[in-house]
Amino acid sequence: MRVLFFAQLKDVTGCDSAEITSVSPLTAERFWAELLKKFPKLAAHRPSVRLAKNCEYAAPDATFANADEVALIPPVSGG
Repeated sequence: MRVLFFAQLKDVTGCDSAEITSVSPLTAERFWAELLKKFPKLAAHRPSVRLAKNCEYAAPDATFANADEVALIPPVSGG
């Protein structure tokens, strides 16, 4: 699956996207576990990051497959 990073998460990971491959679909917990293996510094941001699957916010019980695009959405502030 293609994973997209935005805002400060690009700085934390050093890239704007990455690939994760799994034999079977991943729960959100398992997705995070795999992602943190590659990018351990993301752990500090996890409590405030939302996951989006194929351009829609993902439910807590969503599963993620290799064909999906997953975006990590950090908190947004603006004015």
